[in-house]
Amino acid sequence: MGTPKMRGWLLISLASLLLAGCASNEPEDSAPEIAPDTSGPESISDPVGAKEPPKPMVKGEKLLVPTGSAGTMDYETLEGIFYFDFDQAIVKRTGHSELNKHASALQSNRMLWVRLEGHADERGTREYNLALGERRANSIRAYLVAQGVSSSQIEVISYGEEKPVVGGHSESSWSQNRRVEIVYR
Repeated sequence: MGTPKMRGWLLISLASLLLAGCASNEPEDSAPEIAPDTSGPESISDPVGAKEPPKPMVKGEKLLVPTGSAGTMDYETLEGIFYFDFDQAIVKRTGHSELNKHASALQSNRMLWVRLEGHADERGTREYNLALGERRANSIRAYLVAQGVSSSQIEVISYGEEKPVVGGHSESSWSQNRRVEIVYR
């Protein structure tokens, strides 16, 4: 009965010694602090006090990415619309540059979230166009993931032919309806 009580006191004593050993007994430095010289050219590259580079931001459902230097900061609005050929779900090379900007923004801010909305023109059955819109959105998703974007940041939805951006029954109308739109949240 005395042994467990003795172990308890031994553990408490050992813990007290460890805590006492961690306490600092060093005297405080009484020398005055000297401010760094900011008059020379070295101060330009000094990271202390440097501003964090501007980050992409969402306005409405579009992405604004910073352009220019820190002194003349402007923002470019990425439209986020990618067009497809008839009955195709292959990402056109002309969209790669803008997709790379979207990928970079998504990688730098894991809190950004996008919905890829796939669309088709009116030709074909409703079911076929829903599937085609989904394939198109998934091809954009695959491109973004290949660039290093987390798949958890991306949602895919297909509207098929249900939300045309242009009415009409001509190739010029249909070509604008075969698209994927990137919508930011």
